[in-house]
Amino acid sequence: MQWDPKQYLGYADLRLRPGMDLMAAIPLARADLIYDLGCGAGQLTQLLQSRWPLARVTGLDSSPDMLAKARTLSGAGQVEWREADIADFEPAQAPDLIFSNAVLHWLDDHGNLFAKLFDMLAPGGVLAIQMPRNHGAPSHTTMIEAAASGPWKDTLQPLLRPDPVSPPDVYYDILSQQAADLSIWETEYLQVLHGPDPVKEWTKGTALKPLLDALEGEEQAAFEADYTARVRAAYPRRDDGATLFPFRRLFVLARSAGRRE
Repeated sequence: MQWDPKQYLGYADLRLRPGMDLMAAIPLARADLIYDLGCGAGQLTQLLQSRWPLARVTGLDSSPDMLAKARTLSGAGQVEWREADIADFEPAQAPDLIFSNAVLHWLDDHGNLFAKLFDMLAPGGVLAIQMPRNHGAPSHTTMIEAAASGPWKDTLQPLLRPDPVSPPDVYYDILSQQAADLSIWETEYLQVLHGPDPVKEWTKGTALKPLLDALEGEEQAAFEADYTARVRAAYPRRDDGATLFPFRRLFVLARSAGRRE
């Protein structure tokens, strides 16, 4: 999937807030090597570099367009930006921090993936992950309904994924036997959006994009209109012009045993 930085960053402050909350909870006074997996346009990667200024920080992403945007940030030259697939991530040296914000839900087999990432950490290192867990919300259920309701059904249904993020206890079971410290929590942010059809515009930068990319012309426009009508009814505009969009996020902080030398 080719990401559109402009569409994705249309709600940049709201998208970055969970990542900043995750970063604030990381219990590391010092770090020498940090990886930001799925760094996107790099704003959080830059903040990681600012918090641990002596660390070598690498932002890794599969989207050349996102990385091009990241390289334009002030101070971006301090960060190493690398185009690569997270599924193939194998650091040459054990990191003190593996950070990933709103990315790992795009990958499957979380049992093996999370255990593999945790095993990569240096002694005393931290795995810090945030993922959206909003698949059961109308923003996503109406997407599935719209995909199944028109002549585009056969094209879109193979692209629909089951809920990619498990309940919190599943991640506890994956990590609790290895982690010296483990914190898992959820936060539901009541996001206040503005403008016409803002929830559709939000998902158009993420979950809706691969479905739209699979269609063309009038069929693409008709599917988007179908989804727009459904999601507009689910999230009506309020009297003050705002649209309220509750959005649940899952956070995982796991620290490996041992101490940094």
